[in-house]
Amino acid sequence: MPAATFDTAAVKTYLLDLQARIVAALEAADGLPFRTDAWERPEGGGGISRLIEEGRVFERGGVNFSHVQGQQLPPSASAHRPELAGRRWEAMGVSLVLHPRNPYAPTVHMNVRCFVALKDGEAPVFWFGGGMDLTPYYGFEEDARHFHATCKAALDPFGADLHPRFKEWCDRYFFLKHRNEPRGVGGIFYDDFAEGGFANAFAITQSVGDAFLTAYLPILERRKALAYGERERDFQAYRRGRYVEFNLVYDRGTLFGLQSGGRTESILMSLPPVVKWRYDWHPDPGTAEATLYTDFLTARDWV
Repeated sequence: MPAATFDTAAVKTYLLDLQARIVAALEAADGLPFRTDAWERPEGGGGISRLIEEGRVFERGGVNFSHVQGQQLPPSASAHRPELAGRRWEAMGVSLVLHPRNPYAPTVHMNVRCFVALKDGEAPVFWFGGGMDLTPYYGFEEDARHFHATCKAALDPFGADLHPRFKEWCDRYFFLKHRNEPRGVGGIFYDDFAEGGFANAFAITQSVGDAFLTAYLPILERRKALAYGERERDFQAYRRGRYVEFNLVYDRGTLFGLQSGGRTESILMSLPPVVKWRYDWHPDPGTAEATLYTDFLTARDWV
């Protein structure tokens, strides 16, 4: 691939604008401002973390931009491409996780990123990745259908095959093998993606990033003011434990950040502030908590 076809400046400009647009919309939804924390990485690069804690709507949330470089690919980045081991690298992305306080409002994750592996005398090897997924604590069919329909609409202009592929990829990736259960109701996910060249892969990634607010904000608006009690908060804290388990055991982005000497505060921003674990707990049959397991924590075609 000729080096001229990869446009680092265009990707960075888009990602910074995406971060700014999402944060502005989330500040409007919450009513309180996000904190800005710019940082530098000793080995190269840095980022801007935008976060909120103890907001009116978000108990914790963050929208991070990073642009980092390194001299040798960490194991998590070269695991699927061993031929690239040892290369210099450059990575850019926007990653967000939002944990609303209201148990009826779902946690959400979105990430769009690109990666370039470099070697003197050879063309750079690039790929894009990303997606978004929804993690409800109390399931609502209209929310799941809206989220998945928005994901599908973002991908449809680029080929009818993409949404089924990326949805199945998401179901497979955001799955806790040790629990034998999905993290939530899924969405879309893709990685190591360079099909159609830079322009096509970048356009798909832009469409995914641009679709996030349309996918999530209507759900948040429907649920953020619903009445709840200690029972719902307790179940939310229990289910958040699954989110922690996935991020620390399986998530490639978390592993890459830690292995590459990234900024720990920004990497672990995705963890919820209040979490509980119980030994061998199961919801009572017929309850709303049980319905989450039977009707939502299962691979389904939502659109």
